[in-house]
Amino acid sequence: VQLQASGGGLVQAGGSLRLSCAASGFTFDDYAIGWFRQAPGKEREGVSCISSSDGSTYYADSVKGRFTISSDNAKNTVYLQMNSLKPEDTAVYYCAAEKNTIVVPLVSYFGSWGQGTLVTVSS
Repeated sequence: VQLQASGGGLVQAGGSLRLSCAASGFTFDDYAIGWFRQAPGKEREGVSCISSSDGSTYYADSVKGRFTISSDNAKNTVYLQMNSLKPEDTAVYYCAAEKNTIVVPLVSYFGSWGQGTLVTVSS
């Protein structure tokens, strides 16, 4: 199982970024895919998750209404569209996968992790 996160960068507050998580080495069906982030000095936290089987989703309260997660099973890729970005969204963003249809936004739930992509939001 390999996950490749990309799309991070520097953006001004109020701007947008789209992160991509490309998966390889496994069939995308019946997996939960999650986006997590870790800011300096803070614990890694769940941002958004999606079930590739039924499309069920989870969003942290801090990103509801601003972030949208989506899955393209044909491309084995999950996207995180981030709009109205705030400086507090600055973090390294990671994608993770777990072979389960249930969406659980916990670091301990996911067994496979990609490398992070840095998102920096300037004020």
